[in-house]
Amino acid sequence: MTYDHRMRRRARDYAAASAFLVTFAIGGIVVTLLSPHEAAALRLWASTNVASLQHHPVPALVLSAFLPSGSPFTWLAPIALTMFAANRAVGTARLALICAAGHLIGTGVSEGIVAYRVDHGSLPPTWWHIPDVGPSYVAVSAIVVAVMLGTWLTKATALAVFASHIFTGLTSLHVAAVGHLTAIATAAVLSFVLAVSQRRTRAGPERMTAAPDAATRQAPVLQPASRSVADDGGQQ
Repeated sequence: MTYDHRMRRRARDYAAASAFLVTFAIGGIVVTLLSPHEAAALRLWASTNVASLQHHPVPALVLSAFLPSGSPFTWLAPIALTMFAANRAVGTARLALICAAGHLIGTGVSEGIVAYRVDHGSLPPTWWHIPDVGPSYVAVSAIVVAVMLGTWLTKATALAVFASHIFTGLTSLHVAAVGHLTAIATAAVLSFVLAVSQRRTRAGPERMTAAPDAATRQAPVLQPASRSVADDGGQQ
């Protein structure tokens, strides 16, 4: 394997993680360069709250994953530790699909609960405009992939990142906690389906290889005819 081939293969193995990490870092730099007022306005416009999902859902769903809600670079280490391992485990296209599903479904369920509660009077109408940005739904989806399908070192690293306060407020249906739980459940289901599919794919060639071996073992072995009888007859 040539050096160029190894580099291209490595780039493919980590394409999704690299693209997400670089794009999120750019989002963090943009937020840092803006004034506090401008940064708050950008976060609010890109938030996946009920109002944004009604007026500009696609830009909000895309941009919200790449804008930090707090310190711009707090998530860089967790993203690097989990997404690269998950990318290596399942590949670029599958990781992108699982993380996108976790982000979209996590957002839909959490904000759908907010909309329901506002409509029924258990939350004030201001909750339609709450700030809701950050990469956490994507990150927890990657953590699930790493835990379910990665190596033992990957599992340990992912679980260390996973042991944070991502479920704080779940009993009170806090938006982030509900979204995290939904994203994790979504990623777990998709990872399970992928694991079953991979096992069946590997089992197919193994069965095909085992079948000829079994036939070879069961086939009768033809021995050359003994000449002892003929020799005895000649002697008689």
